[in-house]
Amino acid sequence: MKAFSVRPLRPALHLFRVSGHPYFGTASLSGHFTLPSPLFPKHLLSKQEPPKKQLLPGLCGVVEAEVDLQAGVSEPSAEAVLSWTTVAGVCALASPDDCLEAEALCKADPQVQQLLKDRYGITDMDSLCCDPWSIHASPVDERAIQCFLYVKTCPEDNAYAHPLDMTPVVGLDSGRVLRIDLPYKCGPGGGPIEWNKENSNYHTALQSCVRTDMKPLNITQPQGPSFSVQGNHISWHNWSFILGFNYREGIVLHDVRYKYGGVTRPVMHRVSLVEMAVPYADPREPYVRKCAFDVGDYGLGYCTFPLTLGCDCLGHIHYFDATLANSKGEPVTISKAICMHEEDTGLLYKHVDYRTGHAESRRGRRLVISHVSTVVNYEYAFYWYLYMDGALGLDIKLTGELSTNMLSPGENPAAPDYGTLVGPGVNAQHHQHMFCARLDPAVGDEDGGRGVVVKELDVETLPWNGLSNPYGNGFRTLLNPVSKQPVAYKLVPAAHPPLAALPGSLIGRKGHFATKQLWVTPHHDKQNWPAGDYVFGAKDCTGLADAPLLGSDPVVWYSFGVTHVVRPEDFPIMPVEVCGFTLKPAGFFPRNPCLDLPYDKNAALLLQWRRIGRQ
Repeated sequence: MKAFSVRPLRPALHLFRVSGHPYFGTASLSGHFTLPSPLFPKHLLSKQEPPKKQLLPGLCGVVEAEVDLQAGVSEPSAEAVLSWTTVAGVCALASPDDCLEAEALCKADPQVQQLLKDRYGITDMDSLCCDPWSIHASPVDERAIQCFLYVKTCPEDNAYAHPLDMTPVVGLDSGRVLRIDLPYKCGPGGGPIEWNKENSNYHTALQSCVRTDMKPLNITQPQGPSFSVQGNHISWHNWSFILGFNYREGIVLHDVRYKYGGVTRPVMHRVSLVEMAVPYADPREPYVRKCAFDVGDYGLGYCTFPLTLGCDCLGHIHYFDATLANSKGEPVTISKAICMHEEDTGLLYKHVDYRTGHAESRRGRRLVISHVSTVVNYEYAFYWYLYMDGALGLDIKLTGELSTNMLSPGENPAAPDYGTLVGPGVNAQHHQHMFCARLDPAVGDEDGGRGVVVKELDVETLPWNGLSNPYGNGFRTLLNPVSKQPVAYKLVPAAHPPLAALPGSLIGRKGHFATKQLWVTPHHDKQNWPAGDYVFGAKDCTGLADAPLLGSDPVVWYSFGVTHVVRPEDFPIMPVEVCGFTLKPAGFFPRNPCLDLPYDKNAALLLQWRRIGRQ
């Protein structure tokens, strides 16, 4: 296994951040700098107080610093700081440290503890689980997290079977609980509020019955895999690409190329999953604030956990570690963050000449590059695929836990208005997952895709016509070209449910990218996020902007998703729901690029059949 250190393609530039109290103390810098002169009066070195406007209530903003690390390798110097910009009125995303801190502050708060005791009879803080959610339409004027509360009856218990109905809001700047939302003021007759104590578990240790009819299904590659790895550069059959990974997007594929006829041509300059919005259906407080933007609010890389051999990944596996920075700027390595392996995809092509009886068939394979992000209750498993016929695509498998809640006041206990009962008094709200992939195409253009043209292909049914369509079966393709160049790759769309939130709503504004399935914009180095650079606590979408496209090096933003109308079968743990898309060559090759595959029967299967006496 080779360690995978995350670094940009142009490693000279990194982001640094200054930390420290605005009123006292010295500046804490994530890096080493020297003073301009040895005679500099060091006792006068202090931290400058920020402007008054930044100290008033509200979002203080962030500092973006561009630093040339190579300039300070041999002799650290302040000249390494290339730029220093303050962005006011925005929030940085919630790091894993922020989420853990919010839960700790919530559990330690005396008012939270007293309410838990008075309302539910709960005094054991170790049994309390505080799910840290970003706040959609935040009611407070600082960087904050709302905590949805659950209880465990034992360490292995499924907490989502036991939701509570109070929602503390924790200020990350002030380090305290700012408010507590209580849908129910008290229980019937002024007494305690009843919460579901019936368990619903998936943990192996709590299963009373396990199937015994599962036979081994082994995947072996006795001669090893067909891919080769040199650092971050990967080759597989005719494909080659550079693998990247960062705190926000997770996996990024750079410089994706395909070799055909002895010539290697670019297909994609860069592809990644850049945002998702998860709006919930319940319009009542506090659930109207449930709309996480998991890429911009938390970061898919930050939410990545190590993968498990033999379960998460099968076959001849190559793992990559990923090194990210924590909230203090310290390096943290995630072991086995990325898995790469090959999969059999079944029949690739087949034809039998029925006149001679001769058959030609080949089996297909794909290269799989995957990682899994656990964003509080949900798991998102991301699988990037490269196929032998020149296609590439992404599947996202949604699994994990439903975010449950107690029934709201006045809600029908037998039939919730905006969700499905998954336990006594336990409501799992309907919601949507609206994803956005950023596709920077090159398709044969060595200039990074500057000459690429995006076209729309439609299929039109021909009208009845006694001469040209007398039987009514005719249809044709309508190509809306900007130029006469042939289409090189086509985007095969997946299901895209419409955004359920109304136009003009905060969800509709902030998640504007989800209102259309396809966006095309000119490439700009600063335009990377469809909902904006800073999503946490934002009130509007600041990501996509209109601009002329002709000759502009287009970038395609593809939106797709799932409307999750919850089923009882989704609890206590959800079977995977799959969505995604595929990019297929359409004129990129002159013919089927897989004709050079050798005819090869599976030797292991033939040997097995001979052993059991079959031919």
